[in-house]
Amino acid sequence: MKIIRSALYGEFLGTYAMVFCGTAAMAVNEINGSISHVGVAITWGLIVMAMIYAFGELSGAHFNPAVTVGFALSGRFAWKNVPIYITMQVIAATLASITVKYLLPESEFIGASIPSIDATRAFVLETILTFILMIVIIHISTGSKEIGPVAGLAVGSVILLEAMFAGPLTNASMNPARSLGPALVSGHVQPLWIYLTAPFLGASLAVVIAKRF
Repeated sequence: MKIIRSALYGEFLGTYAMVFCGTAAMAVNEINGSISHVGVAITWGLIVMAMIYAFGELSGAHFNPAVTVGFALSGRFAWKNVPIYITMQVIAATLASITVKYLLPESEFIGASIPSIDATRAFVLETILTFILMIVIIHISTGSKEIGPVAGLAVGSVILLEAMFAGPLTNASMNPARSLGPALVSGHVQPLWIYLTAPFLGASLAVVIAKRF
């Protein structure tokens, strides 16, 4: 029971910190442009890297429902634990968004995932981005809680790089919880279906392909 509590603690705090820092950077940039797109991408990459090193041994540092489902599909994570992990991730992301809204009420979007391209291309791009992310995660880990010394740097770098070029197109979410929290709090829910479906597809494709090689 203690191990389960520790894992949920890690997933909750890691997801909260990730969504809070990443979307706060987006909100500040929305308000005054002081951070810039590059700064936002760097913020996402660094906070993910830090949270992986902080909580990887406790929870596996999923912080993402698509990653959790991907690990379950690959046989590295028990399906019975998937619902509680995703619940913690969604609650943490929503509370993070509430915090950002409270601190930065001038922000309309508070980091909501809103594509600047049409929905079909946004769906395809988010699928590809998540596929790349999950492939990296699969090949640098041997289990849902075995991250290794380079995992934080590798995963953080992938997120930074994908946010750098894809951020202006889809906000490079790759994470249903990260998109759901800001959408619910900001009210910008119209494109949410893209971010609640494409990441799961991308992660699932990564697992299927990884199993063949």
